Amino acid sequence: MNEFALCPKCGSKKIAFVDGKKWLCNDCGLDLYCNVAAAVGLIIFDSEKNIIFEVRAKEPRKGFLALPGGFVNPDESAESAALRECREEIGVDIRADDIKYIASFPNTYEYKNFTYKTCDMFFACRIKSAAELLKRISADSKEVSGVCARRVQNAGQIESLPLAFNSAFLALKEWI
Repeated sequence: MNEFALCPKCGSKKIAFVDGKKWLCNDCGLDLYCNVAAAVGLIIFDSEKNIIFEVRAKEPRKGFLALPGGFVNPDESAESAALRECREEIGVDIRADDIKYIASFPNTYEYKNFTYKTCDMFFACRIKSAAELLKRISADSKEVSGVCARRVQNAGQIESLPLAFNSAFLALKEWI
Protein backbone atom coordinates (compact mmCIF):
# COMPACT_ATOMS: atom_id res chain seq x y z
CA MET A 1 0.00 0.00 0.00
CA ASN A 2 1.23 3.48 -0.91
CA GLU A 3 4.93 2.83 -1.19
CA PHE A 4 7.62 5.32 -2.17
CA ALA A 5 10.80 3.94 -3.72
CA LEU A 6 12.67 7.05 -2.59
CA CYS A 7 12.26 9.52 0.25
CA PRO A 8 10.53 12.64 -1.15
CA LYS A 9 12.78 14.84 1.04
CA CYS A 10 16.32 13.44 0.62
CA GLY A 11 16.05 10.75 -2.07
CA SER A 12 17.16 7.90 0.22
CA LYS A 13 15.97 4.36 -0.46
CA LYS A 14 15.64 3.81 3.30
CA ILE A 15 12.00 4.90 3.55
CA ALA A 16 9.34 2.69 5.08
CA PHE A 17 5.58 2.86 5.54
CA VAL A 18 4.98 2.25 9.25
CA ASP A 19 1.84 1.20 11.13
CA GLY A 20 -0.35 1.84 8.09
CA LYS A 21 -0.25 5.58 8.69
CA LYS A 22 3.12 7.23 8.05
CA TRP A 23 6.37 7.10 6.11
CA LEU A 24 9.69 7.22 7.95
CA CYS A 25 13.08 7.83 6.40
CA ASN A 26 16.03 6.38 8.32
CA ASP A 27 18.49 8.78 6.65
CA CYS A 28 16.93 12.25 7.02
CA GLY A 29 14.27 11.59 9.66
CA LEU A 30 11.30 12.46 7.45
CA ASP A 31 8.12 11.67 9.37
CA LEU A 32 5.30 12.04 6.81
CA TYR A 33 1.79 11.10 7.91
CA CYS A 34 -0.74 9.62 5.50
CA ASN A 35 -3.73 11.49 6.94
CA VAL A 36 -7.29 10.72 6.04
CA ALA A 37 -8.69 12.87 3.21
CA ALA A 38 -11.99 14.65 3.78
CA ALA A 39 -14.72 14.07 1.19
CA VAL A 40 -18.41 14.95 0.90
CA GLY A 41 -21.55 13.60 -0.72
CA LEU A 42 -24.98 15.14 -1.20
CA ILE A 43 -28.27 13.23 -1.08
CA ILE A 44 -30.57 15.36 -3.24
CA PHE A 45 -34.14 14.07 -2.90
CA ASP A 46 -37.78 15.03 -3.45
CA SER A 47 -40.96 14.25 -1.50
CA GLU A 48 -41.34 10.93 -3.38
CA LYS A 49 -37.84 9.95 -2.17
CA ASN A 50 -36.40 10.13 -5.68
CA ILE A 51 -32.67 10.68 -5.31
CA ILE A 52 -30.36 12.25 -7.87
CA PHE A 53 -27.42 10.01 -8.78
CA GLU A 54 -24.45 10.52 -11.07
CA VAL A 55 -23.00 7.82 -13.29
CA ARG A 56 -19.23 8.02 -12.79
CA ALA A 57 -17.30 8.87 -15.96
CA LYS A 58 -13.89 7.84 -14.62
CA GLU A 59 -12.12 5.44 -12.35
CA PRO A 60 -12.39 4.44 -9.67
CA ARG A 61 -15.70 2.64 -10.19
CA LYS A 62 -16.42 4.07 -13.64
CA GLY A 63 -20.03 3.41 -14.69
CA PHE A 64 -21.32 3.01 -11.13
CA LEU A 65 -23.77 5.32 -9.38
CA ALA A 66 -22.53 7.99 -6.99
CA LEU A 67 -23.95 10.90 -5.08
CA PRO A 68 -22.76 14.34 -6.18
CA GLY A 69 -19.64 15.05 -4.17
CA GLY A 70 -15.89 14.89 -3.96
CA PHE A 71 -12.84 15.92 -1.98
CA VAL A 72 -12.77 18.92 0.34
CA ASN A 73 -10.25 21.55 -0.75
CA PRO A 74 -7.72 23.08 1.65
CA ASP A 75 -9.27 25.87 3.76
CA GLU A 76 -12.81 24.80 2.75
CA SER A 77 -15.60 23.61 5.04
CA ALA A 78 -17.42 20.35 4.35
CA GLU A 79 -20.64 22.28 3.70
CA SER A 80 -18.95 24.58 1.17
CA ALA A 81 -17.33 21.58 -0.53
CA ALA A 82 -20.70 19.82 -0.88
CA LEU A 83 -22.22 22.91 -2.53
CA ARG A 84 -19.18 23.44 -4.78
CA GLU A 85 -19.01 19.81 -5.90
CA CYS A 86 -22.73 19.81 -6.71
CA ARG A 87 -22.29 22.95 -8.81
CA GLU A 88 -19.13 21.65 -10.53
CA GLU A 89 -20.34 18.11 -11.25
CA ILE A 90 -23.99 18.57 -12.18
CA GLY A 91 -24.37 22.34 -12.57
CA VAL A 92 -26.88 22.69 -9.73
CA ASP A 93 -26.71 25.50 -7.18
CA ILE A 94 -27.91 24.46 -3.74
CA ARG A 95 -28.22 26.99 -0.95
CA ALA A 96 -26.23 26.39 2.23
CA ASP A 97 -29.43 26.83 4.28
CA ASP A 98 -31.02 23.92 2.41
CA ILE A 99 -28.55 21.19 3.39
CA LYS A 100 -28.57 19.11 6.55
CA TYR A 101 -25.74 16.94 7.87
CA ILE A 102 -26.57 13.20 7.88
CA ALA A 103 -23.48 11.23 8.97
CA SER A 104 -19.87 10.37 8.13
CA PHE A 105 -18.31 7.05 7.18
CA PRO A 106 -14.78 5.83 6.39
CA ASN A 107 -14.07 4.92 2.78
CA THR A 108 -11.21 3.59 0.67
CA TYR A 109 -10.61 5.35 -2.63
CA GLU A 110 -8.22 3.66 -5.08
CA TYR A 111 -6.82 6.06 -7.67
CA LYS A 112 -3.87 5.52 -10.01
CA ASN A 113 -2.39 2.74 -7.85
CA PHE A 114 -2.58 4.83 -4.71
CA THR A 115 -4.92 4.11 -1.81
CA TYR A 116 -6.60 7.07 -0.15
CA LYS A 117 -8.37 6.55 3.14
CA THR A 118 -11.19 9.08 3.37
CA CYS A 119 -13.75 10.29 5.83
CA ASP A 120 -16.87 10.83 3.70
CA MET A 121 -19.32 13.34 5.18
CA PHE A 122 -22.87 13.28 3.84
CA PHE A 123 -25.51 15.97 3.64
CA ALA A 124 -29.10 15.89 2.40
CA CYS A 125 -31.09 18.47 0.49
CA ARG A 126 -34.80 18.29 -0.27
CA ILE A 127 -35.95 19.64 -3.63
CA LYS A 128 -39.41 20.07 -5.13
CA SER A 129 -39.04 17.60 -8.01
CA ALA A 130 -36.23 15.29 -9.09
CA ALA A 131 -37.78 15.06 -12.57
CA GLU A 132 -37.73 18.86 -12.94
CA LEU A 133 -34.17 19.08 -11.63
CA LEU A 134 -33.00 16.43 -14.12
CA LYS A 135 -34.16 18.71 -16.97
CA ARG A 136 -31.87 21.51 -15.71
CA ILE A 137 -28.76 19.47 -14.94
CA SER A 138 -25.62 20.26 -16.88
CA ALA A 139 -23.16 17.49 -15.98
CA ASP A 140 -19.39 17.83 -16.26
CA SER A 141 -18.58 15.10 -18.81
CA LYS A 142 -15.09 14.59 -17.34
CA GLU A 143 -16.63 13.55 -14.03
CA VAL A 144 -20.15 12.39 -14.89
CA SER A 145 -21.32 10.28 -17.85
CA GLY A 146 -24.99 10.52 -16.91
CA VAL A 147 -27.46 11.58 -14.26
CA CYS A 148 -30.57 9.76 -13.11
CA ALA A 149 -33.15 9.72 -10.35
CA ARG A 150 -33.92 6.54 -8.46
CA ARG A 151 -36.65 6.05 -5.87
CA VAL A 152 -35.15 4.88 -2.58
CA GLN A 153 -37.67 4.15 0.13
CA ASN A 154 -36.13 1.18 1.96
CA ALA A 155 -32.89 -0.69 2.56
CA GLY A 156 -33.73 -3.31 -0.09
CA GLN A 157 -33.86 -0.64 -2.77
CA ILE A 158 -30.48 0.68 -1.65
CA GLU A 159 -28.96 -2.80 -1.89
CA SER A 160 -30.13 -3.13 -5.50
CA LEU A 161 -28.34 0.07 -6.59
CA PRO A 162 -24.96 -0.32 -8.32
CA LEU A 163 -23.29 2.15 -5.96
CA ALA A 164 -19.65 3.09 -6.47
CA PHE A 165 -18.79 3.40 -2.80
CA ASN A 166 -19.87 1.62 0.36
CA SER A 167 -19.91 4.91 2.26
CA ALA A 168 -22.80 6.11 0.05
CA PHE A 169 -24.65 2.87 0.79
CA LEU A 170 -24.24 3.48 4.53
CA ALA A 171 -25.25 7.15 4.20
CA LEU A 172 -28.43 6.24 2.32
CA LYS A 173 -29.31 3.69 4.99
CA GLU A 174 -28.79 6.35 7.66
CA TRP A 175 -30.87 8.86 5.66
CA ILE A 176 -33.83 6.44 5.40
